[in-house]
Amino acid sequence: MSRVIRAAVFQTAWTGDKESMIQVHEQAARDAAAQGAQVLCFQELFYGPYFCQVQDKAFYEYAEQIPEGPIVKRFQTLARELNLVLVLPMYEEEQPGVLYNTAAVIDSDGSYLGKYRKHHIPQVPGFWEKFYFRPGNAGWPVFDTAVGRIGVYICYDRHFPEGWRALGLAGAEIVFNPSATSRGLSRYLWQLEQPAAAVANEYFIGAINRVGVEDLGDNDFYGTSYFVDPEAQFVGEVASDKETELVVRDLDMAKLREVRDRWQFFRDRRPEAYDPLTAP
Repeated sequence: MSRVIRAAVFQTAWTGDKESMIQVHEQAARDAAAQGAQVLCFQELFYGPYFCQVQDKAFYEYAEQIPEGPIVKRFQTLARELNLVLVLPMYEEEQPGVLYNTAAVIDSDGSYLGKYRKHHIPQVPGFWEKFYFRPGNAGWPVFDTAVGRIGVYICYDRHFPEGWRALGLAGAEIVFNPSATSRGLSRYLWQLEQPAAAVANEYFIGAINRVGVEDLGDNDFYGTSYFVDPEAQFVGEVASDKETELVVRDLDMAKLREVRDRWQFFRDRRPEAYDPLTAP
C-alpha cells in the first residue's frame, strides 16, 4: 500500500516586528494542521527580516540557543498540540560570537530531534551572510520523524550538489530548502536547480522562499514556493510570486521506489573515482 505524506511549506512577508512574525507562523501551523498536514517547513530565518541585506551588529540579537531558547520551546508546545512535524529555520547562537544559520527539527510529539547548520555562506551585495554566520559544521543529518526521513538544506546551499547527494545517501525522503532569494539574482535558477536535485537524488524537495521588499534593501523576494517530485514534476501549483501562501501537498512515497528501481543511480555511482572532487 502506498504511503502518502501530506506536507506543507509557508511563504510570507516581513510584518515589521519579531512577535507578530512568530504569531503569523503559529497561525500558519494551525492552518496547515487543519488541512491535514503532517509536516511543515517555514522560510529561512523565519521570525525576522532577511537582515543580511545590511551589515549591522544589532541583528545579532535575533540569535538564540537551539534547543534551549524560547522560540524552539514555544513551537515544541505547538507541534505537540497539533501533532505536526515542524522545521524551524532560525538564527542560532552556540555561544556569544559563534552564530549559525540553522534549522531546528521538531517531531509531532514536540520532541526536539536535532538541527542542520547551513554549510555554504555567501558574501555578495544584498546577501552579506559571512558577517552573521559561521559555516555549518554538523554534517548533513537526516531526521527520523513521525512521517518519515526528513533532510534540510538552506538557501545558498542549493547551488552545491554535494549536500543534496549526502542527504540522499543518508536516506532522506523529503528535503526542505528554506530560502530568501531575490528576483533580480537567482530567479532563473529557482525552478531549475531543485527539480534537478530531486531527479539526481530521487527524493521529494520542498522549496520555500519569502515574498516582498523589506525596508533593509531592495531585494525583491519572489515566493513561488513549491514541492517537486523525483521526476522533476511540480506537485500541484507553484505558489504566488507576491502573496503570503500556505502550500499543502500530498507526496506519494511510492514514487521514490518506482524511480530508484528504474534508474539505479545509487548503484551506478563511482565514489572511488571522485577523490579529485574533494581536493582543495
